[in-house]
Amino acid sequence: MGTYYIPRNYKGETRILYIFSIKSLITTVLGALIGLIFYFLLMLLGLKKVGIVLLVIWAVIGYCIGALKIPTIVGLPVTKKIGGESVSDIIIRYIKFKKNRKVYTYTKEEK
Repeated sequence: MGTYYIPRNYKGETRILYIFSIKSLITTVLGALIGLIFYFLLMLLGLKKVGIVLLVIWAVIGYCIGALKIPTIVGLPVTKKIGGESVSDIIIRYIKFKKNRKVYTYTKEEK
């Protein structure tokens, strides 16, 4: 057995600060902006700590949307179809599906 050269995957996303890709950084910032709205509203009510917790939760949700991929689990039929795809791609595809409000009716032709 000899050694084999394994090329790097150059098609992957560029990493920033080792854990953030460009897409996950953008979705984390968008989640943090949503969390900032809650933070400012709760700060006016005197609940600053609750606002910080919500800000962190929204930022983590944003990171998960941008960075995580759905695993392929053999026991679940849903994951067989979407396994390996990122959560953000699935959400975008769902929004496009819901946006298309065409209704098709099929009638049996009489001869």
